[in-house]
Amino acid sequence: MLKKLILGTSLLVLSTSFALAAAKKESKEPDTYEMLNLFGEVMERAKISYVDEVSDAKLIEAAINGMLTSLDPHSSYLDSESFSYMSEQTKGKFGGLGIEVTMDNGLVLVVSPIDDTPAAEAGIKSGDYITHIDGETVIGMNLNEAVSKMRGKIGTKVKLSIRRANAKPFDVTLKREEIKIESVKTEIKNDDILYIRISSFAEENDKEVSKAIEKAQKDLKGKLSGIIIDVRNNPGGLLDQAIAVSDLFLDKGEIVSTRSRNDEDTVKYTAEEGDVAKGLPIVVIINGGSASASEILAGALQDHHRAVVIGEKSFGKGSVQTVIPLGEYGAMRITTARYYTPSGRSIQAKGIEPDIEVKPAKVELLEDYGFNITESELKGALKNEEEDKNKNKKKSSEEKANNAEEVEDYQLSRALDLVKALSLYGQQGEVRQEAGEESKEKKEAK
Repeated sequence: MLKKLILGTSLLVLSTSFALAAAKKESKEPDTYEMLNLFGEVMERAKISYVDEVSDAKLIEAAINGMLTSLDPHSSYLDSESFSYMSEQTKGKFGGLGIEVTMDNGLVLVVSPIDDTPAAEAGIKSGDYITHIDGETVIGMNLNEAVSKMRGKIGTKVKLSIRRANAKPFDVTLKREEIKIESVKTEIKNDDILYIRISSFAEENDKEVSKAIEKAQKDLKGKLSGIIIDVRNNPGGLLDQAIAVSDLFLDKGEIVSTRSRNDEDTVKYTAEEGDVAKGLPIVVIINGGSASASEILAGALQDHHRAVVIGEKSFGKGSVQTVIPLGEYGAMRITTARYYTPSGRSIQAKGIEPDIEVKPAKVELLEDYGFNITESELKGALKNEEEDKNKNKKKSSEEKANNAEEVEDYQLSRALDLVKALSLYGQQGEVRQEAGEESKEKKEAK
């Protein structure tokens, strides 16, 4: 009887334990309707009890934004004004400071300044932290609030407090301007190299790049040696434009794939036949401010061995955001997928590693103080009969040497050298191949 009682008690305790465990498990996954009731109660109490009067709209918008921003730094709610601002930005014209930012550890992190804008001209750099806006701390603000405070009427000023690695905190005052982005700029360097600067991926970038290459080929009468694509401090932009620009230089193969949590939603973007550069050497320059769409371009050309990537490791934003309009209430921006390079690399939080690391540097001439003696300085040395002919060339080379100290962009300088080297290597390869074919023909003739 005692054994039966003990056994019965044990079973009762065990079943009670299972019941408590099941209840505990259920408590971890509360009913959605209960949580919505909780939200309604909290909102009502906040509206009644908060020290200042607050509207329903403000409370609900803050709740929505809090829900989205808690997911990751790139998801957020956009009110109608913010949504309008974002739409203008992708079309290449908007008002503000010209700075791409995100939130990091409660502070505003500068992803990159945009070329020829107040932020860039003031010397703001990728990796800077904005701690105060007009003396007000950004701690406690969400990204939309911080961005709204930096925007304002054109011509007005705003003071930013900046914290930079290995430097004392400092303030900088910027004047708000209408930002008109010329996202693609081109220039012929060293008489035979096309330099393409893409500061952001906006509408019709692919057409502008294609036209620039065609024009360079025509102007140089087919003597274009190579191309440099500079996406340093390019914060990204339109995904379709990153794909389109990459496609210009690829004959076939995958450009990028986007993968969401559902395998069936995976999308692969592939290149169409045709290389607008017709196999010319390409060098892509990246740095810590190259993010998102810039990394898609660099990763695609790197994986297909179509370009040599130089500079510094990129920002590492390998996620895709979808903007879902919400009618008159603006839109929601939410991360829906990660993107992968053709070789299957995820760039999220890792970035693109350059093939050749080139840090920013300053070039200075070293004085020899007359210790280096050449043949021409030896007593009784024979004169060169072509000396007079080469005087102008010598003078020109000396001028170039004297101007070496004026080189400000060391990374670009190294890119120019690399394009030239690749071009010469390619030409030598063609000459060797032609010589080999000619020798083969002679042997066959014999």
